[in-house]
Amino acid sequence: MKELELKYGCNPNQKPARIFIDEGNLPVEVLNGKPGFINFLDALNGYQLAVELKRATGLPAATSFKHVSPAGAAIGLPLTEAQKQMFFTPDIDLSPLACAYAKARGADRVCSYGDWVAVSDICDEETALLIAPEVSDGIIAPGYTDSALKILKEKRKGGYSVVKIDPDYTPRSAELKDVYGITFEQGRNELKIDETFLSNLVTKNTHLSEDAKRDLLISLITLKYTQSNSVCYVKDGAAIGVGAGQQSRIHCTRLAGNKADNFSLRQHPSVLDLPFRADVMRSARDNAIDVYISDDSNDVLRDGAWQELFTICPNELTREERKKWLEKVTDVALGSDAFFPFGDNIERAKRSGVKYVAQPGGSIRDDNVIETCDKYDMVMTFTGMRLFHH
Repeated sequence: MKELELKYGCNPNQKPARIFIDEGNLPVEVLNGKPGFINFLDALNGYQLAVELKRATGLPAATSFKHVSPAGAAIGLPLTEAQKQMFFTPDIDLSPLACAYAKARGADRVCSYGDWVAVSDICDEETALLIAPEVSDGIIAPGYTDSALKILKEKRKGGYSVVKIDPDYTPRSAELKDVYGITFEQGRNELKIDETFLSNLVTKNTHLSEDAKRDLLISLITLKYTQSNSVCYVKDGAAIGVGAGQQSRIHCTRLAGNKADNFSLRQHPSVLDLPFRADVMRSARDNAIDVYISDDSNDVLRDGAWQELFTICPNELTREERKKWLEKVTDVALGSDAFFPFGDNIERAKRSGVKYVAQPGGSIRDDNVIETCDKYDMVMTFTGMRLFHH
């Protein structure tokens, strides 16, 4: 099959819409549902990211994509007990791929609402069981076990989009894009991101543990498929804060840092023990938790609509409690898709427990950025590699 008709483009008024290929056949097969234009953009970007994460780490990987940027990305490391609770995972043995999906979806559950899932390996039953109760548009994978496919085909009253992609597909080296009737062409970004990009250590502290190297690579690979400008915080094999599509670098760092802080605060005992009523849906819990851990936490407790979610009114999570909890967070890795122009980015990153930084370097204020890292005994590497994605 050389082309696939889509319902419409980015918006319902943009018709006709299709995906097609000039040579050979499309490497994708729709096994269920009817994915749309944006769905395929998310699917193809997310799948590339998942595959590159597995190639770099040797572990199964998964991504949760929304509007052509990852809300989360992770590799298949085991979940902690707190993560099992905050990710709503059932009490079953999880495969490495299922762990990767749980971490990717759980990085930012508010932004992952209605996401597109991409996994690096054949989707197994455990992963499908985790996907089944979530609000999601579809999934792309190199294959599915029979039991996983049966579970996914029953999702959304049978309308859940399931796409299979040929894992041996090799795209052409040139990419084309039309804007206002004018065609752009560029070479595909086939840069392989590996530990060679972590060798130019420019700070006084030059100690990078194996876990730090892994997390820095995950941050850089995630940025390769994130709308620029972008910054990514990573902890324990998972992107926990992605700041995408900002015009200012410091706004990327703040946005991603706030998301990373929320990820950490969601593991606070007061959050894990929130007395939700049994019939409250996951999405409502996610939204309530997002407000509860913010500076507006009192709104959850005072507003009658919020109170209806709980069996009893929970105690406030105070600003002092949040600050004390976040001060415990350490050894976070941070990647940036372009150089940091000022040390203020490092100051903000420090507040979210960042210890390791990877960025291209090349700013006229590199010395200031290095000096700021040295002030906090951080390790920073200059990759010499920009990762803009549009």
